[in-house]
Amino acid sequence: MLVQLNRQDDGRRDTTTSSGLPLNVATTRTLHPVVAVLGHPGRIAALPAHLPPGWVLRRPRDIDDVHPDDIVLLNRATVEDVTTARRVLPRRTRVVALVDETAPAELVAGVLTAGADVCVRGGRPAILAGHLVACRRRQLADRWEAIQKAFGGGPAGTGTPAPHLWSPLAVSEVTDRR
Repeated sequence: MLVQLNRQDDGRRDTTTSSGLPLNVATTRTLHPVVAVLGHPGRIAALPAHLPPGWVLRRPRDIDDVHPDDIVLLNRATVEDVTTARRVLPRRTRVVALVDETAPAELVAGVLTAGADVCVRGGRPAILAGHLVACRRRQLADRWEAIQKAFGGGPAGTGTPAPHLWSPLAVSEVTDRR
């Protein structure tokens, strides 16, 4: 069965399933990246305008309300905030620490050592959005790597990825030959 990408049936969007059937939205979490913002929202008020279309910003009640696949943005982060986030959240959750532009180097080093994936000084929306997009790309790359490992990494246990399974370019090459 070929994977049907970008198929447009009767005007529906995002029907990228292997069978061409629409996803059950009632049982599926959002397909778009979610940024869970903890801390004062004022410094990031302009952020949505700089994120790609479909990204969602949400304000969880507290750290326990964060979903595992959310990208967590800690506004005015401290070492304690990052330590708590790493202790409570699954390892696959990306943590972005936003600190003041004048934050000392010790604070930046501290939040990174405590487990933040990224530390951004100042919080200019375009720069912060770029870091969030990069976190999402790393998150997706880690997922694909886990899938590859789960399926043995390639054909006949060779330890190399099967190009026709993992590479979108190889998939298009295979389908173009027909």
